Amino acid sequence: MKAEQLRALQAPVKVKYRDNPASALGTLRATGTLTGDGVTCTVGTFTGPVEAGLHPATGGDGHSACSGDMLLEALVGCAGVTLRAVATAMDIPLRGGTVTAEGDLDFRGTLGIDKETPVGFKAIRLRFDLDTDASPEQVDKLLKLTERYCVVYQTLARPAALTTTYNVRR
Repeated sequence: MKAEQLRALQAPVKVKYRDNPASALGTLRATGTLTGDGVTCTVGTFTGPVEAGLHPATGGDGHSACSGDMLLEALVGCAGVTLRAVATAMDIPLRGGTVTAEGDLDFRGTLGIDKETPVGFKAIRLRFDLDTDASPEQVDKLLKLTERYCVVYQTLARPAALTTTYNVRR
């Protein structure tokens, strides 16, 4: 895709949001289904259901997707798409590349072994290996703008308000 094609696609949406800021507000939704006897949750995705389960480091058998892996995959997907969009807008040709996310955690936290051990990732590293002739200055700006506009990156960097509710069916 060329920069002018991307601009043409996004122009009417940008005008709409500028003219009516309330129209830019949206809610994304994910739903999981708890069925069967296993320790799993079937998550509906764009490409079909994904069964999430325990990571092998917490007793899982490795046949189900780990939610921690899925979080890193969401970061990679969002950062990759954002980088491509920003590169397109900046007319930076990309011949290809990879986006990798790695996260460090101590499984004792999620297993409740040590109450002092935090649950969740202690550190996440996002790496871009790009095949491009862009100058170092262009790549620096590309990465800075990718971080700025990537929804998942920004949500992890500045966590959203998180609430939990429940409903019991008897």
